[in-house]
Amino acid sequence: MELEVSRVVLEGLHTEAAAAHPHECCGILLGKGTAITAHLAARNVHPQPERHFEIDPQALVDAFRAARGGGAQVVGYYHSHPAGPPEPSATDQREAPRDGRIWAIVAGPAVRFWRDGPNGFEPLSYIAR
Repeated sequence: MELEVSRVVLEGLHTEAAAAHPHECCGILLGKGTAITAHLAARNVHPQPERHFEIDPQALVDAFRAARGGGAQVVGYYHSHPAGPPEPSATDQREAPRDGRIWAIVAGPAVRFWRDGPNGFEPLSYIAR
């Protein structure tokens, strides 16, 4: 499966990761099917934001409510790894809901995309548009 990701989204993820450093940034990926057309920054409410992330629950509620009302669909989530690779960490693996959504992980100049499937994370390729 190959994703189509807006260049604006990619630039936004890098900007947010840099601004949040040394903490993890996080948020919601919006679009339809395999197209990621927008992102929605969210507050990282985890008590240890330098090593973990937790998307502000109100941001999730608002995004899903907007999607039900005809807005862009929630296709996944993103966060940064300020001191690690753009791969799911042991914590990501353990805490992922296995709901089939897409995850983007930003680390330094790299962004990698993953599908959170029933058997764990699988890497996804993408084209920037």
